[in-house]
Amino acid sequence: MSISILNAGAASAAQEQFGFWNALNNGGAISYATAGILLVMLFFTLYIFFTKVFEQQKIINQGRRVRATFWNSNSLREGAAKLEKNSAYKQLVDDGLAAQEQHAKLTDPVEAHDWLHGSLQRSEDTINSALGGGLAFLATVGATAPFIGLFGTVVGIYKALLGIAAAGQASIDKVAGPVGEALIMTAFGLVVAVPAVLGYNFLQRRNKAIQEALSAFGNDVLGYLASNGAVKPSVSVRKAAATTPAKPATTTAGQAGGVTTKP
Repeated sequence: MSISILNAGAASAAQEQFGFWNALNNGGAISYATAGILLVMLFFTLYIFFTKVFEQQKIINQGRRVRATFWNSNSLREGAAKLEKNSAYKQLVDDGLAAQEQHAKLTDPVEAHDWLHGSLQRSEDTINSALGGGLAFLATVGATAPFIGLFGTVVGIYKALLGIAAAGQASIDKVAGPVGEALIMTAFGLVVAVPAVLGYNFLQRRNKAIQEALSAFGNDVLGYLASNGAVKPSVSVRKAAATTPAKPATTTAGQAGGVTTKP
């Protein structure tokens, strides 16, 4: 019992002697600056991730409503009035209608299809650029955070070795503590980098799905405008299949028994 108490006391004393805050104090201003940079990176990584997830989910929900109700409208303007204000899908429709009006005012002969396609493509590029906002920061954090943490570790080890050299003692307990303490900064860098990389890949995959849905919708809008409403996606309405009661099987007594009788 007394041995376990002594071990617990020694462990708590070691934690007080060697720990995160002690590593910062020993590392000085450089360690504090490194930890501050990593903390700022972690904060903005989490902020961008949750903000983009909310933004993406909003567009995904808009796409579901568009597929359900938009093409039931009699015209694009009527359908656009049903969409949410400032939504990505409404922007595509509005830009397509504006391009159709602008084509009628052009003096040089330009194919209507090319003009509409270019206008819708610019609109899609603008939306995709907004969706990709902040992802470059996540990629940068994922690539640089481990090296920033490693820099803090190198500085910590350097100062720890200088302290050991000044004290003139190189025993394992004098070396392992400060060196292990300096490695905390590398671990902190990895803690920042891993969520950034995972978040970047997750958001990129969702952005790709959204871009494909917007591209398909833009192509449908182009077909509608180029054909003056003659071409548009068919809205399939599922109807419950009418179930007819099955006719009861009629069997004769002879058939049921497997014996035929002659009259």
